[in-house]
Amino acid sequence: MMRRAAKKKKRSKPQRTGNSLFGKPFDGGKRMDHGGPQQQQHPMDQQQQAYHAHHPAMMRLYEVQKEVASLGPQVCTFSGLQDDRDYKRLERELTRLLLDVDQVDTEGKPELQGARKRAAQEVEGLLRYLEENATHPSRLAIEQLSNEARRLVDERVVAPQRAGGAAEISDELVDALQELVLKLTQVKTEGRVPLRKARYRALTRLCAVQDVIEGRTQQQTLSLPLSGDTHEAVNRINQVMVKVSVARSQLVALLMGLSGRDSCAHLSRILTEMQVELDALDVSGNAAIRNYRKQVVEEINGLLKHLDLEGEGEDTRRYDLAQNNSIREIEAVRAHVSHLREGVLRHCAMGDLGFRPKAELQSLLTHLDQVDTAKNPCIREARRRAVVEVQAIITFLDLREALARRQPGPSEHPSHRSVWLVLGSLSDLQAQVLGFDGKRVDKSYMILEELLTKQLLALDAVDPQGDESTKVARKQAVKFAQNILNYLDMKTDEWEY
Repeated sequence: MMRRAAKKKKRSKPQRTGNSLFGKPFDGGKRMDHGGPQQQQHPMDQQQQAYHAHHPAMMRLYEVQKEVASLGPQVCTFSGLQDDRDYKRLERELTRLLLDVDQVDTEGKPELQGARKRAAQEVEGLLRYLEENATHPSRLAIEQLSNEARRLVDERVVAPQRAGGAAEISDELVDALQELVLKLTQVKTEGRVPLRKARYRALTRLCAVQDVIEGRTQQQTLSLPLSGDTHEAVNRINQVMVKVSVARSQLVALLMGLSGRDSCAHLSRILTEMQVELDALDVSGNAAIRNYRKQVVEEINGLLKHLDLEGEGEDTRRYDLAQNNSIREIEAVRAHVSHLREGVLRHCAMGDLGFRPKAELQSLLTHLDQVDTAKNPCIREARRRAVVEVQAIITFLDLREALARRQPGPSEHPSHRSVWLVLGSLSDLQAQVLGFDGKRVDKSYMILEELLTKQLLALDAVDPQGDESTKVARKQAVKFAQNILNYLDMKTDEWEY
């Protein structure tokens, strides 16, 4: 019995408490009895532990523990790649600590050997965590999307401005940036803080670039009711506007990591000097000039607010959206939607079409529309998904009601009847999709996807034979089937905040 208990203690790991990255501070190799009070120790054992606590080897391990305690938070929040300067520094310091631990002379004492082993495991764990996050597929995906955004912005905005030309701002560029934002929101972080942080930083910068590009103000010259030459103040404001245009390009370059020399602090000083210059202008009480100056000042303020992003991801936890009030609000709505969906499916399975909580569902849509997203693309995507969930139930109820109300006459076109038959099958499939709670690798998912695809093929095979009502009905049915497929994909794409 005693031997079995001894084996059990050997397998137990040291507890991790407080801020100590070793877990429980080193105690001379003393075993911990997990889940209960400490056992009474023999006075001789206590003397031996006190002796080991002051042993040179143990003192050195205590010093390593302090260094690990200071490096641990840096490792756990590092969000860069292996070629980053901070990664190399952390890797170098942890490797040095590992060598220091390996060189500790335990003199063959089991207690010291156990303490050294735990210290080595702690350092190795940090090294492993550092490398895993820096080389994680999601981290590489974030970097790939960021590089694609840099290339776009460099080609269309930064490079032309540096060459003395005008930035090529087009709807195509705006749409391409928005597509990259959407892809970034869909990168999975597995709840890892470094990956969440990397995604958050990439998104905030790209969204800031979008805001700068879409909110730009064209340089303008006012036609004032003044005799003679244009008022001097207007010429001065125009000159500032030229500088603002250059600063806008510099800001975009800074946000996307395309500027090697400038810094946010330097650009902030330049923009502030422009504000001072505008404030010193004598506008001679002319309202038109005052409005023009006000417009330019607002443009400068709009650029200044984005310069705070330089340290945004370093000292904030806003990337942990599970604690965000808007996300909590959306999740509360989703829980309500889930309850209503279960009720709808349960009543439909019994053939009862009387349960139609459409007014309640519409009120949930209104509630979601009022959720503050703070221009955060992840929150926007969370809200969009919640809206789709509500709309899926509403369209399901509408189609069920239409099928129950339908009374085909003898003059109905055969092709039109075929479309309605497909809609009846789609309604049954949509009920299964609404209740589906599996993954894409599940057999039931593959069956649903195949059956929905067959319905699309059946609609494609319907020949309207020139009947306009059939053409309209088929077009709506195809869109309905595609929406069900998209909803099924959304339910199974394992998206996270």
